[in-house]
Amino acid sequence: MVQSQAAQSLTIGKLAAAAGVGVETIRYYQRRGLLQTPARDREVRRYGAHDLRRLHFIRQAQAAGFTLEEIRELLDLDAGEDRRRARELASARVTALDEKIAQLQRARDSLKRLAAECGKGTSGPCPILASFDE
Repeated sequence: MVQSQAAQSLTIGKLAAAAGVGVETIRYYQRRGLLQTPARDREVRRYGAHDLRRLHFIRQAQAAGFTLEEIRELLDLDAGEDRRRARELASARVTALDEKIAQLQRARDSLKRLAAECGKGTSGPCPILASFDE
């Protein structure tokens, strides 16, 4: 029961440390409406396990490439259990990631080709530097 009680009385600093973010990140999420700002309890705001889970969700969704607006929608969908819309958002994110991966692969292939060309010659401008000049 002590652990449950401790999880229900995190200060903003302890919440930030537990989630691996800064206090200002939490305040930013509060201003954006992603996290609630709890009432003060003896001059200090207290956060609970729900806040920590929500913060972890936000960070995981950001790591997956979702924007804060999309994350807000996902959080709202979770409350309403709208799986269809959540699936649509996830599918759109996968499509965007696929496009980004293809773009990065093209850039990698181009840079590999330029590096090989650069290694062949010993005089004149480097093809890598010349390609950035175009």
